[in-house]
Amino acid sequence: MTPARQPPREELLRTLAQVPAWDLVVIGGGATGLGVALDAAARGLSVALVEAEDFAKGTSSRATKLVHGGVRYLAQGNLALVREALRERAILLRNAPHLAQPLPFLLPVYGAKGRWFDRWFYGSGLMLYDQLAGSQRQGRTEFLDAAAALRRAPGLQARGLAGALCYWDGQFDDARLALALARTAISRGATVLNHCAAVGLAHEGGRIAGVVVEDRESGLRHALRTHCVINATGVWVDAVRRMDRMPRADLVAPSQGVHLVVDRAFLPGDHAILVPKTQDGRVLFAIPWLGKTLLGTTDTPRNDLAIEPEPFREEIDFILCETSRYLAKAPTHADIRSVWVGLRPLVKPPNEDPGDTKSLSREHAVLVERSGLVTVTGGKWTTYRAMAEDVLAHCMDNQLLQARPAGVTASLALVGAPASGERPLSDAPGLHLYGTEAPMVQSLPGAQHELAPGLSEAMVRFAVRYEYARTVEDVLARRSRLLFLDARLAASIAERVAGVLAQELGDGFDAAKSLREFGQLAERYTRLPPQAAQ
Repeated sequence: MTPARQPPREELLRTLAQVPAWDLVVIGGGATGLGVALDAAARGLSVALVEAEDFAKGTSSRATKLVHGGVRYLAQGNLALVREALRERAILLRNAPHLAQPLPFLLPVYGAKGRWFDRWFYGSGLMLYDQLAGSQRQGRTEFLDAAAALRRAPGLQARGLAGALCYWDGQFDDARLALALARTAISRGATVLNHCAAVGLAHEGGRIAGVVVEDRESGLRHALRTHCVINATGVWVDAVRRMDRMPRADLVAPSQGVHLVVDRAFLPGDHAILVPKTQDGRVLFAIPWLGKTLLGTTDTPRNDLAIEPEPFREEIDFILCETSRYLAKAPTHADIRSVWVGLRPLVKPPNEDPGDTKSLSREHAVLVERSGLVTVTGGKWTTYRAMAEDVLAHCMDNQLLQARPAGVTASLALVGAPASGERPLSDAPGLHLYGTEAPMVQSLPGAQHELAPGLSEAMVRFAVRYEYARTVEDVLARRSRLLFLDARLAASIAERVAGVLAQELGDGFDAAKSLREFGQLAERYTRLPPQAAQ
């Protein structure tokens, strides 16, 4: 079995330079940009997408791994947002079942009050959640007594437990979903490139006429002609807007979300835990993910826009403290296998206090500038497809693109997706994420040579040949998720991964540089920041 035609990077670069004019150029290779590129290509438009780093390098690889309708938005009364997200959840689970699956959650309730008020309050909201999902719900909300809750989630704190509400949402692998979007877009005719930066915008008569891009590997620049440019760079959209003109105000107020990963022993079983209201009013998750337990997240204002933001010590302490109230075995700093940070692109209304990110909109915004530059930001992974449709609708309404019928991606299976009703070809750890391409992975040299649990030498070769991996980080952070799961283990096998990359990429691969940069990165994922001065 062979994958959908996957042109090598060199061929994509030649196409980028040779096409006289594109229907649209997308800047940004995260969830939103890739979603736009796929939707446009599926409608028959000519599309180029450039990403300065790697696909999903920024926020889109640092999500809480949930495909969800947004239980927290029910309390805000935003039923339209919840309904849309639940619809998109069902589409994603259907179009990429190898990467996204239903996940049961327990919402534990404690104490005498929990027996009555919390059961009624949260139970009513979750039953409304089921009703909004309609026929697309993943399971029925039910109340479990304490014994049943502990059977499903043995890691729960038993002291004072009155029971738990069980409801259903979904889980996915964010970085690998981004890769699937990129590769599916390419299979539909799009030219999609990582490690290729937009370094300037071209104008004619005050209107957007093109984008200047630079291949980060060769340093070569190309001028791409187009009348439609989509700025889908997440928290960095305002930097691209400044290439166009000096905006009166920034569109985004970044919020930082921290996640910790600990061993699965802290939360055995296959149920996630949702704490709807921590001591400071946030939501906390404990989630089984790829053999580990994911804890998070925080919501902290951040003014700088680092590619690799670092956590604040108080954020880590907050997650550990809150987790200790709900898990029987409380994780400590020494138990952390990896800590990583994502920046959320929250849309900032005029005159909004940037210090209060919890009150800012989680919905997306589309802005069409006078020059024709189209900026999209905000939103969440679950609704990436609906966001892409909205972006293209704005482009067509403003006559930047020829009108084409929408809805083509609602039933478009992504690369690797098994046919409807077909069982996955492999349930082996790591290999299950390849779906119908698992046999192809196993046919490559090194299939029996395991570098780490869930990662074989053959997977590294597949990452280079078919998934556009160019560095050790590309492999260990996003084709495999080992950096996010166990940063020290990832560092320990980096040299062996670099050896395979050198075989596949040849003389153009600088192994020493790639290893040095990954070593520095892995250290940041294990290093705890100092405590704040008292």
